[in-house]
Amino acid sequence: MTPQEEFCPNMDCPDRGKIGNGNVVCHSQKEKRCKCKTCGKTFSVTTGTALYGLKKGHDIFVIVVTLLAFGCPVQAIVKAMGLDERTVRSWWLKSGEQSERVHEAVIGKSQLDLVHVQADEIKIKTRDGTIWMALAMMVSTRLWLGGAISPKRDKGLIEQLAARVRQVALCRELLLAVDGLSSYVKAFQKAFRSPHRTSKLGRPCLIPWQGIQIVQVVKQRSPKPFQIIRRIVQGSAETVQHLLQRSRRKPFTPACIWLAQCITFVCHITVYGYPFG
Repeated sequence: MTPQEEFCPNMDCPDRGKIGNGNVVCHSQKEKRCKCKTCGKTFSVTTGTALYGLKKGHDIFVIVVTLLAFGCPVQAIVKAMGLDERTVRSWWLKSGEQSERVHEAVIGKSQLDLVHVQADEIKIKTRDGTIWMALAMMVSTRLWLGGAISPKRDKGLIEQLAARVRQVALCRELLLAVDGLSSYVKAFQKAFRSPHRTSKLGRPCLIPWQGIQIVQVVKQRSPKPFQIIRRIVQGSAETVQHLLQRSRRKPFTPACIWLAQCITFVCHITVYGYPFG
């Protein structure tokens, strides 16, 4: 345990989230607890992480979460590790909640020149019925921007996804590639608008972003033969080709290096925590 690498998780502490500030000291080596000299509160070194409150070893937790992430069935983990099924499922839920918090803190607060984004949805079958998940990815770096779930493949699902993409996007030229679902076009057009504030009272007028290109890739299975139709819904062919060329380049620019480090950082702190705030 190294107190210099810990931070105070107390919401009311002025030194909350500050690492190496000298305010955190060792309180109990046996119980692995630290104390903040600023607010006087004690806390466990695993506070705010997916490891907090575990009765089993941390190494077992990391192995189980890794197996779950790669699609290993819960029953197989229960049999191989000698764990209770309820324990495995609670770890699954805990790691998922931590991953969501980390993604919102790191990726959700970023402002990126996305250039080219692909959005799609998948159908998931469960014992309780069908669930739809919509997700978006930055093509050039394979960065997962976020997702949304809904029991129906409707406009509300796509609007949630569009809002997530808009949250991290800089107001620059952007190519959005979607499938043939009509809700995509209206949802992205609605999301990528900025308020034009004036001295007048009331709600400001929303101005569409310039340079937003929307293309649809439609898979047509009937009548045979199977074919793929690509069409430009919004924008010009020249701008679309320009953005496609930009997204295919893979230079080791500072932005690309930052994104690679960011992804590695997210993978690490999914389990070991992040100084939120």
